[in-house]
Amino acid sequence: MSITLDGINKYFGQFQALNDISLDIPDGELTGLLGPSGSGKTTLLRIIAGLETAEQGRILFHGKDVTPLHVRERRVGFVFQHYALFRHMTVAQNIAFGLEVLPRKERPGAADIHKKVGELLEMVQLSHLADRFPAQLSGGQKQRIALARALAMQPQILLLDEPFGALDAKVRKDLRRWLRALHDELHFTSVFVTHDQEEALELSDRVVVMSAGKIEQVDNPQALYAQPDSRFVFDFLGHVNVFNGDAQGQRLVQGEAWVDMPSPITDEAIQLYLRPHEVRLQDKPAEHAHLPLRIESISLIGAEVRLELLPCGWQADEPWEVGISHVEFNRWQPKRGDRCYAVPDVGHLFDAHQGQPQTLSWLKD
Repeated sequence: MSITLDGINKYFGQFQALNDISLDIPDGELTGLLGPSGSGKTTLLRIIAGLETAEQGRILFHGKDVTPLHVRERRVGFVFQHYALFRHMTVAQNIAFGLEVLPRKERPGAADIHKKVGELLEMVQLSHLADRFPAQLSGGQKQRIALARALAMQPQILLLDEPFGALDAKVRKDLRRWLRALHDELHFTSVFVTHDQEEALELSDRVVVMSAGKIEQVDNPQALYAQPDSRFVFDFLGHVNVFNGDAQGQRLVQGEAWVDMPSPITDEAIQLYLRPHEVRLQDKPAEHAHLPLRIESISLIGAEVRLELLPCGWQADEPWEVGISHVEFNRWQPKRGDRCYAVPDVGHLFDAHQGQPQTLSWLKD
């Protein structure tokens, strides 16, 4: 079931929560709405569901205008962050609830409901918990039950509002993997809200990045990360190291630090964006860059060692971060307070007039 949003505007009093949102979501796609708090993600999701009404614009499901339809008529499944399970009902009763309260003409028989509940419990791999109450479940189990309850109504579209936000990191990762596999198996159209960049990039077929009620960029995860359209998208998708400098011929300069560009630059004030994996560290400056740094902290995180660094002889708005391998860490044995130099391999240049960055490379063929 495809979704088309056409010129959606939403106000809360004088505050405009959504500003002319237009978006096409193809049938069977898993789409992530990503952005900071207050960007309009949840409001947009609730408008798709029919839980909120837009002042202007249309919502179409597979070409049919559903804007005037009540939430009950849209056949949308909604999964909330905090589960919204009925405490006094068992797991099986929670899943069956939506079917049991349907109008008599639409309601399946008791045997069919029982069969459906069993199939859904098997799908979410929790058949053994059918007779337990929500208080007896873990957070991950509760969220699976909430998803099963939403799927019981055979929705045309599944909407999820921060579905894993209340769970710990390990459970979140497991449930993300499980939901992606379930989606690939059933091919339903899904839209989920998150402020977690890793979650959006890992789960989504496409990511919609939102800010202040507007869409900043829509793209697949790989393209979005590799080619952000704006400073906002770049800043929001993970940590980025920023070097602010003045153009002096082909060199970008600030204080004692400088970077030679592969081609001449013309604007006076320029920002060079460097993702942590696009920077190397060494004990001497490179031929094309003099970026002195002091190691502020060292964190052993998973497969890499993350170094937080402060500029020496120049300024940055935030500390720099660079990841190195454990092999490199053991060979180098860096310590807090040590001086080193950043060597950019790939960079992204924003000038005063450019909307999109220019991607640069210092790597030799």
